[in-house]
Amino acid sequence: MKISFSILVALLLSVVGICQAEKQTSGYPSKAIRWIVTYPPGGGTDIVARMIAPLLSQRLGQPVVVDNRGGASGMIGTELCARAPNDGHTLLLGTSSGLLILPLLSRKMPFDTFKDFVAISLIVVIPQMLVVNPSLALHSVKDLIATAKAQPGQLRYATAGLGSPNHLATELLSYMTHVQMTHVPYKGAAAGIIDVISGQIQWMFNPMPALMPQVRAGKLRALAVSGAQRSLAVPDLPTVAESGVPGYEYVLWYGMFGPAKIDRSIVSRLNQELSQILSQAEMGQALMAQGAEVKPTTPDQFLSFMRADAKRIATVIRLANIQLD
Repeated sequence: MKISFSILVALLLSVVGICQAEKQTSGYPSKAIRWIVTYPPGGGTDIVARMIAPLLSQRLGQPVVVDNRGGASGMIGTELCARAPNDGHTLLLGTSSGLLILPLLSRKMPFDTFKDFVAISLIVVIPQMLVVNPSLALHSVKDLIATAKAQPGQLRYATAGLGSPNHLATELLSYMTHVQMTHVPYKGAAAGIIDVISGQIQWMFNPMPALMPQVRAGKLRALAVSGAQRSLAVPDLPTVAESGVPGYEYVLWYGMFGPAKIDRSIVSRLNQELSQILSQAEMGQALMAQGAEVKPTTPDQFLSFMRADAKRIATVIRLANIQLD
C-alpha cells in the first residue's frame, strides 16, 4: 500500500506534536505549586482552597500551597498571578467578584480578566439566600414584592457594600419585578445580618453559609435561593424563579485560573485532576456543607460560563447605574 508524501509528512508532524506535548507535561509539576487566594484566611475562598489543595497535591506529586494575598478587593493577589511565570506553578482561586464585578465597576484595573488569565475549571457555584426578619408578615418572595409595590422605597435591604454580589442580586430582583426598595450598604455582610436580625433592616440576600445558622435558630426567615435550581443544602426552599420571578438567577462562583500563556497540556492536566477530586462524593458533601455546589467544567465551558455571567452582571450594573469610580 502506497502512502502519499503529503500524508506521510502530516503523520510525522502529528507524532512530533504529541511527543512535544508529552515532553512539556512529563516533568510537571517540578516544584511546589502556589495557589493564590485573594482574601484573608478563614473566608469562603480560603476554606474551599484548603479543602482541595491536599488532594490536588497527592495527585500531582508536589505540594500545593495556599497563598493568601488579600487586599484591594482582591486585586493584589489577582495581579500577582497574572504577572507570574507561565509554567503552571502559580495558580489563582478566582471569584466572580474579583474577576467580573470589580473590573466592570472600576476603570483602573491592573489586569484584563479575559486576556491575562486562562480559565482552567469552574469549581463551585454559591447561591445566595433571601432572608427577612421573622417578625414581618413576609412568607414568600411574592409577599416581599407585593409589599414593596404597595410601599415604594419603604422596605430596606442590607448589603456588603456598593457593587457587592448581594447588592447586584437585589438590583436584579428590583429590575425584574419593577419595585423600589432602599439600599443600606455596610462594610461587610456581618453587620447587615445583625441588623436584619434586630429588625432595623427588613431583608437581604447573602451567600448561604453565614445565614444557615441564623435560619436554623429562627432568627431569620428564609424565603428563597438565588440559583437556577434549588440548593441541595435546603431542598425544600424554592428558587426566586419558582417564586414568581421567572428567569431570575444570580450566583457567586469560584474557579481555578492560571496566567494566560500556560501550555494547554498543563491546563488539561490540571482540569482533569481537579475534575477527579470534585467528583468524589465526600468532597461534594463537604463543599455543600459550606453552601457551595460542585460544578466542574472543561476550560472552554468555563470560559463560556464566564462570558455569559459577565454579560448579565454588566446589564445589572448599567440598569442600576452603579459606579465606584
